[in-house]
Amino acid sequence: MAATSEEYTPHGAHLIAGERVSAEPTFPSHPVSGAGHAFSAGTPDHVDRAVRAAEEAFASYGWTTRAARADFLDAIAEEIDARCAAITAIGTAETGLPAARLEGERGRTTGQLRLFATHVRDGAYLDRRHDAALPDRQPLPRPELRMIQRPIGPVAVFGASNFPLAFSTAGGDTAAALAAGCPVVVKGHEAHPGTAEIVAEAIGAAVTRCGLHPGVFSLVHGGAREVGQTLVQHPLVRAVGFTGSLAGGRALFDLAMARPEPIPFFGELGSVNPMFVLPAAAGARGPEIGRGWAGSLTMGAGQFCTNPGIAVVGTGADGDAFVEAARAALAESPAQTMLTDGIADAYRAGKARFGGRNAVRAVLSTESEGRSATPNLFETDAAAYLQDAALGEEVFGPLGLVVRVSDKAEMAELARGFEGQLTATLHMDEGDTDLARDLLPVLERKAGRLIVNGFPTGVEVADAMVHGGPYPASTNFGATSVGTLSIRRFLRPVCFQNMPEALLAGDLA
Repeated sequence: MAATSEEYTPHGAHLIAGERVSAEPTFPSHPVSGAGHAFSAGTPDHVDRAVRAAEEAFASYGWTTRAARADFLDAIAEEIDARCAAITAIGTAETGLPAARLEGERGRTTGQLRLFATHVRDGAYLDRRHDAALPDRQPLPRPELRMIQRPIGPVAVFGASNFPLAFSTAGGDTAAALAAGCPVVVKGHEAHPGTAEIVAEAIGAAVTRCGLHPGVFSLVHGGAREVGQTLVQHPLVRAVGFTGSLAGGRALFDLAMARPEPIPFFGELGSVNPMFVLPAAAGARGPEIGRGWAGSLTMGAGQFCTNPGIAVVGTGADGDAFVEAARAALAESPAQTMLTDGIADAYRAGKARFGGRNAVRAVLSTESEGRSATPNLFETDAAAYLQDAALGEEVFGPLGLVVRVSDKAEMAELARGFEGQLTATLHMDEGDTDLARDLLPVLERKAGRLIVNGFPTGVEVADAMVHGGPYPASTNFGATSVGTLSIRRFLRPVCFQNMPEALLAGDLA
């Protein structure tokens, strides 16, 4: 294992099938603190080399035992933990995220790996089914049938800007694919290339420790747009995991569908995660809910995909108290550093978009400069929201929109008007049960996770978690990118008919 020293100087090379590959041109990193470094920009040739190595590795890795893959996942977690101080140091420098946030995210990353190790050892995910032969059945005999889930082949993973660890190099997509038996090629995100590099080194060390084919994992740094396009369109890639913007994800999804042989594109794209404050709850504890919303809205500078960007609350004094409590709490929130200059620019543009609409009132308006962000709060009514689709577009950052409704019927109409979401939340008391019962079937069709009396920021890594939802929240409403069910994205059912005993081995036996 590597030493735990905080000293780590990036070498700037790709890691392709166990080899450091450097080439021109390069691109610079733009850390919040400290000096930047030069990183080799990815090219279609790098992608091709990495994917071909992954296909070669699949010939052996796809048929490893579950125990061997579980040991590999545990080894990756150990190698990441062995580099904990260095990962935190370079991660905070590149992203501006607090050390405590990076340490927590590292724990989530290694926790995901260890959870999948346990899941793979258990073997229930194989969904094994066996129909015994019925040779005497009339009018026709039945053959013996065995079915299990099998890995699909090389998987492409795109690192996310907002989670440099948990949704990037060794994040959930990579962990699920490796657990399934699929080699992985990661396209690193340009926002944190040094963090991607050191985590890739940890995975590479685990590959060596476990004696696996080196093509089981590769990291290709970002570069021109054609790097991602080539990865999605490479004929040997069998599926793609993506977390990012709606525009970028939709463009890659379209490429995946336009291939001569289309492949599944599992994109988690964007969500405003509406929060409904029902009347009895608003009357009993509206200010408390408003303050809680402000805390969730500003967590991580609002750079979470589950950020609750919209709150729905009634008109009248109870709704006013909720809005005022949220405004006061947001006004006290300090400026926070955003992940990239581009994200900061987009946040300011989003704020300007809201401020330029007559039907939208500014409750709290602030000016953000450079790479920092301060909260903003706007208010509109249900009729205006339903007539202006742009009000439902995600603003990545600590910006909230309150939508006021005049009665329960208007709240239900608004719920029906939302697009697909990752989450939807109900704040309710006992007196709200009938309204909640009416809203639940509507919201179930809109979101992958329904929450009562909580806030959506914070996605538990567990068996029952669903992190996905109808489009545009994600490109595949039947999948999740968090939790053990996410392994199913990289498996396919195979039926084996009349297999002789000599061919029944491993999971098939």
